Amino acid sequence: MLGVDVGEDRLALGVLVQYRMATTGQLHRVIAPGVRIEQTRRRLARLRTGGLVDRITLPQAGRTRVWFPTAYAAQLVGEWPEMRGRRAARTVSDPVAVRLKAAHTLTVTETALAFLEDARRRGDLFRPLDWIPELHHPIGNGEAVIPDAVFYYQQGPTSGDGGPMLRAFVEVDRATMGPERLAAKLTAYDRLHGYVAAVPGRRTVSQGVAAEEWRRRYPLFPRLLFVLDGTGPDGVENRISALRAAVELLGPLCFAREVPVLATPLADILQHGPGAPVWRAIHDPARRIPWTDTRPTTA
Repeated sequence: MLGVDVGEDRLALGVLVQYRMATTGQLHRVIAPGVRIEQTRRRLARLRTGGLVDRITLPQAGRTRVWFPTAYAAQLVGEWPEMRGRRAARTVSDPVAVRLKAAHTLTVTETALAFLEDARRRGDLFRPLDWIPELHHPIGNGEAVIPDAVFYYQQGPTSGDGGPMLRAFVEVDRATMGPERLAAKLTAYDRLHGYVAAVPGRRTVSQGVAAEEWRRRYPLFPRLLFVLDGTGPDGVENRISALRAAVELLGPLCFAREVPVLATPLADILQHGPGAPVWRAIHDPARRIPWTDTRPTTA
């Protein structure tokens, strides 16, 4: 590992540590879509020789290679200034664990790529490391909300002041749980929206009272995006209906009355791009809107 020059490979290594894992093709699309994929393969081979990444092969997916960081790489990257404080979840660096988690994690990575490639087409500012998987958000009693990802996205030109900054929590559902269990996640987000940590002496300057914990990270509560995969149109409708019913059960003061909660099939954002009007507002599922729509979601 000594003597390994990771300067030109910094982004590749940072993405793998942050995203947990990616196929060769996925990583190429993230870091170097404008060059031949052989360059990405050579970069990965160098990192593997240096003990920074490893790989498994998925025989059921045409012998697709899945790359993941080693524990040494996770420690190294965690010390980079741009990565400090970003990752609370443990990096998966064991081949057996990688194989077990690959289906879901690679779907989350593919979702990240949909947003990244759409931002490139639109000229919006969204960098690969602006997508942060599994960030830990405590809600008390030792519990936490851990979205599949949270990301930061700036609309408008990438030079100058740009446009508005948007933030979103992302939950990727592969239909491995029933609609009711998926909808139950809304209760956790509602708790996060109102959670105030019991820290003596912490007060806001303006209100003179303790502030919600999420305000330490975000000026506004991020919108919540459900990306649905692994089911047909009927399954999508069942899941959206369950989400809507959960919002109704939470009552008129629930966070979803002021925070956009949207859902769409993964297939739709892969075909049309997440910036297209493919998202269903939970309060008004008949509407099809872009995820960047800032209008109220209430019917």
